[in-house]
Amino acid sequence: MNITVREYRSEDIPEMIRIWNRVVEDGIAFPQEDLLDPESGAEFFASQTYCGAAVDEHGKVTGMYILHPNNIGRCGHIGNASYAVVSELRGLHIGEALVKDCLVQGKKHGFRIMQFNAVVASNIHARHLYERLGFVPLGVIPKGFRMKDGSYEDICPYYREL
Repeated sequence: MNITVREYRSEDIPEMIRIWNRVVEDGIAFPQEDLLDPESGAEFFASQTYCGAAVDEHGKVTGMYILHPNNIGRCGHIGNASYAVVSELRGLHIGEALVKDCLVQGKKHGFRIMQFNAVVASNIHARHLYERLGFVPLGVIPKGFRMKDGSYEDICPYYREL
């Protein structure tokens, strides 16, 4: 599959909402609980520092990411991101393309560090990808993530200098 990662466009928003909401509904990776609708989704993506869309050779969105500051003021140079791939296309290195593009965009937008606050411990594919791309694990926050079923799972923060 030939994938290109580019800045999102308004016509991508319905598919980006669908991809995002699927992860939120799964309840095992993103901290959000509320689903996006067309209005809130457009506002949400527009409010980010940058949003990338992975598209196939036909222009169909296969994955996406959001990039934004992790904090404000004296910590505003630290970026944060969230990534989502169409569930049926996971394992095809789309996530890797998204993270690599995000690192480039993060540096372009003035971030000096990327920090992921809440990588769920069982998300081993993401954790292996981040470590392969030079992210450093910062430890474990025991029971830091409430799963959809109400159980709690450890989270593993990561960082990487840009």
